[in-house]
Amino acid sequence: MSFLSLAGCQTGPAYAPQTSPNSSGYADKQLATNRYRVSFHGNSATSREQVEDYLMRRAAEVTLQAGYPWFVFDQRDTKTKTRYYTDFTGWPGWGGYGWYWHSWDFGMPSESYPITNFTAYAEIVLLKDDQAAKEPRALKAQDVLDHLGPLPQQQ
Repeated sequence: MSFLSLAGCQTGPAYAPQTSPNSSGYADKQLATNRYRVSFHGNSATSREQVEDYLMRRAAEVTLQAGYPWFVFDQRDTKTKTRYYTDFTGWPGWGGYGWYWHSWDFGMPSESYPITNFTAYAEIVLLKDDQAAKEPRALKAQDVLDHLGPLPQQQ
């Protein structure tokens, strides 16, 4: 039951800068004049699709902020990290040699629940109009933002 109460409190991450290496949010770093590394790390309540949409949004924003209208993904990937939360429901039992914890001592099972986080990251190359005309994979940054629509309401 405690897992359900923990999961019920978890909401999707705010679309904001990442404040520490393990916190949710976006990060970006300029690698060259027209090349950036961008990423978005979600929490356990953020779907893979939402994390990838936030990465796409951040790539488009970085492109426009740098004064470019187009970008292309040079490299892109999404990593999955799963850890398990175990809810032990037993009480301490006497094993003949001392007190110890065993959930099976009283016939009370324990349950493990997966907790999954996604991190999407990419290197993007920023393009001017003439460069984008020669690159079939080029994405117009403003079109990406228009297609994704406004950010969902943050709680």
